[in-house]
Amino acid sequence: MNIKFFIHNRMSFQSYAGAWLNQAPLKLDPIQRYWLTRPGALTAGLRQLGQLHIEVLNESYASLDRDEAIALQLPIRHPLWLREIIMSIDGTPCVLARSITPISAARGVWKSIRALNTRPLADILYNDPRIIRSRFECAPVQAGRQIFLTQERYFPKYSARPDYARRSIFYKESHPLMVTESFLETFWLLLDQFDGNKMP
Repeated sequence: MNIKFFIHNRMSFQSYAGAWLNQAPLKLDPIQRYWLTRPGALTAGLRQLGQLHIEVLNESYASLDRDEAIALQLPIRHPLWLREIIMSIDGTPCVLARSITPISAARGVWKSIRALNTRPLADILYNDPRIIRSRFECAPVQAGRQIFLTQERYFPKYSARPDYARRSIFYKESHPLMVTESFLETFWLLLDQFDGNKMP
C-alpha cells in the first residue's frame, strides 16, 4: 500500500452516515476550530493551560465497528487493542482520548502503546521519522460513535461543546494507530476563564 497516497487521497467518509469532515465546520468559532485541528502533540498545548494529568480509564481487547472499520480499511469486528484516557488540567477533566490499533500491530510495531501507563502517546509518536500522520477529521459526538459511548460510560454528566471530536491516524510501517479525541464542555469553559493565549 502506498501510505502517503492513501493518507491524502483515501476514500471520503461521506459514504458513511454522519460523516467525518475533512475540516472543522466554519460555523464554529476560531478557538474551537483551532483546537479541533491543532497540529503536533495535543498534550504540549494542554500543558500551556495548566498542570496536565493523564489517567488511564481502560486498556483492553476490542473489535472494530463499522465507522472505525471504514477509517482503518479493515473488516468489521477486526480485533483491536484499545486504550482510553482522560486528560485533566488542574484537576478538571478536559479531553477524552480513544486510541486503537490492530492486535497484530499492538504486538509488533505499536507494542510500545501497551507500556505507556500514564505517559502520553506523544512520547512515542513525534520522534520517529517512520511515523506518518493523516490529516484531522471532525465529527459530532453523537450516539453510535465509539467516542460517544466512551464518554457516556465514564463522564455521563459532561457534554461536548460544540459536540465535535477529532481523529487522525498514525502509520508506522503501514500499520495504523487511530486516535480520537473529544473535548469535554469543561475544556471550553476552562478556556473561557483563561487570561492568556487560548491558542498555544
